[in-house]
Amino acid sequence: MNTVRPKSAPIKKSKLSRTFHKVISLRAATKIASNNGICKLKPNTKATKEEYDIEKMEDLKAKNRAVMEALLAKLFAGITSIKAAYAELQMAQNPYNNEAIQVADQAVVDELKAISEMKRSFLKKELDLSPQVTLMLAEIQEQQGLMKTYEITIKKLEHEAQRKAFSLSELQSELEELLATNRGIEYKLKSSGPLSIFDNLRLSKLTPTHFEKFHQQTVRSIRSFVKLMIKEMESARWDLDTAIKFIEPEAEFTKQSHRCFAFESFVSKTMLEGFTNPNFGLPSTHKTQHYFFDQFNNLKQANPKSFISQDQTALFSKFTRAKYLQLVHAKMECSLFGNLNQRKLINSGEVPDTPFFEAFVEMSMRVWLLHYLAFSFGQQVSIFQVNKNCRFSEVFMESVTVNDSDTEFSVSFTVVPGFSIGKMVFQSLVYLSPVNSSLRRIYS
Repeated sequence: MNTVRPKSAPIKKSKLSRTFHKVISLRAATKIASNNGICKLKPNTKATKEEYDIEKMEDLKAKNRAVMEALLAKLFAGITSIKAAYAELQMAQNPYNNEAIQVADQAVVDELKAISEMKRSFLKKELDLSPQVTLMLAEIQEQQGLMKTYEITIKKLEHEAQRKAFSLSELQSELEELLATNRGIEYKLKSSGPLSIFDNLRLSKLTPTHFEKFHQQTVRSIRSFVKLMIKEMESARWDLDTAIKFIEPEAEFTKQSHRCFAFESFVSKTMLEGFTNPNFGLPSTHKTQHYFFDQFNNLKQANPKSFISQDQTALFSKFTRAKYLQLVHAKMECSLFGNLNQRKLINSGEVPDTPFFEAFVEMSMRVWLLHYLAFSFGQQVSIFQVNKNCRFSEVFMESVTVNDSDTEFSVSFTVVPGFSIGKMVFQSLVYLSPVNSSLRRIYS
């Protein structure tokens, strides 16, 4: 007989089983720890502990590195401050500034003390600083030191520039003095000609050749003074063309270098004005032939500047003062030299110690001696000029330039008047230009 087995019922978890699974689950859960709501495995294994130690060491190294960087930054900032203070110390020594020296010296000492204290703290591992704050303060200190160094450098450069500018000004003044002295020496060399022909000259042996030779030296003396005067005008930045228009309005020059003849004309006509009057019209009872010749011999070797200084009442001294005031008017002197010092000295009877006046008085002496020599002949003395556009005549004129012989020339203006002594005629120096207008006659 078959035995009927009953159907097996559904298997249900027992309480023990459920408890076991719960324990296992709790056990596993004990391995998880909560950290700010984020679950992570508890570092309870050997591997995780080593990783934690390594991470901690890296953090410590990073902190030490930051501290060292801040320390070095602070050290270099201190060095920059010392450099700035030392630069300030040097600056205060020239020119000497005692207060600034003491301040700079104290700044150097303070920075050295700070660095020494920082070294001591480092060696004893007593550094207590915030890397971030220390870096910022060090950066500020270094920038301040650099700014101070740049300011001192700028001051030094400015001081050096001022010193060089002052030195340049002194050298320029010295150069101007040397140039003026050289111009005076050049004038003397050019104006002084051989006077041996007049040595032991007697009145009975006086000939027209003597007058002609001395006339040539006088013209050279006038020309040398004119060259010096033009140089002074150029230094004062005169417009020479405008000045020439006041002297010879219609003059035209074939070369730029010929402009000097217009100034030579002005100077010679001014200096020779009054030449036909004995002693240039100055009051004097001495008007004899022998007097003029004796005066010529006495003065021909004299130093004109020394002569005027020693004898202010002499006729030559009066003549020189009058001609200077006539030739060099006040506006001209002020423009050339920036003052009227020479004029004031001359009006007060003194002698200016300048190359310009020295050149003038040399020329004045030549004109004065030429005047004495002319009246030594004991005959009627006169001077003549040539009208513009007159035909050139070799009898009465001599050209101051070399001209083409194939071209017909006429007189543009008289440079130096001619002389007539009795029946003797000494040529007038003229500047010529090509014929372009009607001819006129010479007038006396």
